[in-house]
Amino acid sequence: MKKVFFKTFGCRTNIYDTQIMSANLKEFSEVTCEDEADIVIINSCTVTNSADSTARNYINLLAKKDKKVVLAGCGAISRGDELYKQKKVFGVFGHSEKTKIDEFLKREKPFFQLGNLDSIDESIVEDFSLKTKAFIKIQEGCDFSCSYCIIPKVRGDARSQDELKLLEQVKKLTDNGYSEFVLTGTNIGSYGKDKNSSIAKLLKNISFIDGVKRVRLGSLEPVQIDDEFMELLDENWLEKHLHIALQHTNEEMLRTMRRRNNLKGDLALFEKISEKGFALGTDFIVGHPGESDEIWQDGLLNFKKFPITHLHAFSYSDREGTHSSTLKNRVRGDVAKKRLKMLESVVFANNFEFRKNSKKELLVLVEDKKDEYQVGYDQFYNKVFIKSSDNLQKRWITISDYDVKEGGNYASIN
Repeated sequence: MKKVFFKTFGCRTNIYDTQIMSANLKEFSEVTCEDEADIVIINSCTVTNSADSTARNYINLLAKKDKKVVLAGCGAISRGDELYKQKKVFGVFGHSEKTKIDEFLKREKPFFQLGNLDSIDESIVEDFSLKTKAFIKIQEGCDFSCSYCIIPKVRGDARSQDELKLLEQVKKLTDNGYSEFVLTGTNIGSYGKDKNSSIAKLLKNISFIDGVKRVRLGSLEPVQIDDEFMELLDENWLEKHLHIALQHTNEEMLRTMRRRNNLKGDLALFEKISEKGFALGTDFIVGHPGESDEIWQDGLLNFKKFPITHLHAFSYSDREGTHSSTLKNRVRGDVAKKRLKMLESVVFANNFEFRKNSKKELLVLVEDKKDEYQVGYDQFYNKVFIKSSDNLQKRWITISDYDVKEGGNYASIN
């Protein structure tokens, strides 16, 4: 059997998509080292021009190793034709074609098959090898039109997976020993809009399945958190951490970005959820075209009012084919980096204070080992480092005595 190596770039959705491809790999063997592989499948990201460059550089590296390269993922839609015509890759296939992977890999002639952007995965992943938690992709695509984002063009419009299939998948995964579930997708808060359902209804039904101990969510939009969702915040199975995408905290910049959220509503929402004891994360883009010094200072002042404990922030990176790429009033890269560090400093301090003031009993699923510590995440999505002579991997551990340090929470178990 020829050997296949998967290289995954980008988001949790891509991680899930790789699992689907792996599960449908029947006539080839999967290896964990690219040097052992005959074929390398790149599940690519295209969210920025930089992401495209990363994939291209990796493809060039593989050419020196004389590997057969197949391109999948979002980059297949945006850059697949170009790379195929340049003979940089042997084959290209799109999101809707993932389950046909064996058929593609058996082909002796180069192939290019993007499929369509209105499909929804029917495959059920029953095992996530080497992972302690399971990912469930609940929907695909996005109906938003943020000025900086290419993803709706490469993932299609928002569409939801059938709820019964999702519940079937969770049930099979609990039977296989999984108890923590991460709901992922392109825009998970839009789940159910095409199925007469909602993200809140889906969460309730997942919680009824025996064996489900904790549910984590990918990124939500502020406008998607309604009263029905707010009613779930007291449930013990819901992780006490939500990631809610703001992207900016200046009203003018939100309009430039063509966002659907607004500053006043965002702040009220974050404060309300924070009062429930939740840790809160967000996305933030610094250095977007038009972010003047005045806008930045106002945004920073507003940002400090938010109870944000986790941050996924990045400097604006041009993405060809978006409205933002046509805008003027550019921000210098060194200026954007300084602004980014300011935000990171604010959130680092917020997180430290949150952990010092909380001091609640922590429920940790141990995932990994790092030096002398076994490591996992608590219900607030903070890292916990545990010293123990026992092997705690994949076990749930309740910790009441721990030290709060800048880099995380530390505990010892005899």
